[in-house]
Amino acid sequence: MLAKIVYILGIIVAIWCVLDIFKKPKLGIIGKILLSIAVLAFSWIGFIVYYFLLRDKI
Repeated sequence: MLAKIVYILGIIVAIWCVLDIFKKPKLGIIGKILLSIAVLAFSWIGFIVYYFLLRDKI
């Protein structure tokens, strides 16, 4: 049960990150697509890297 909740939360935060990535005006479309694929592929790790390391830089 707990694993299912963590999995669903991972999907939600990954989708939130993708939506946030596509709102960034500095990043080109190819960069947005590649970063979105990386965040979706690595769900929790992608979220942590994006949110804490990349969010303010792009």
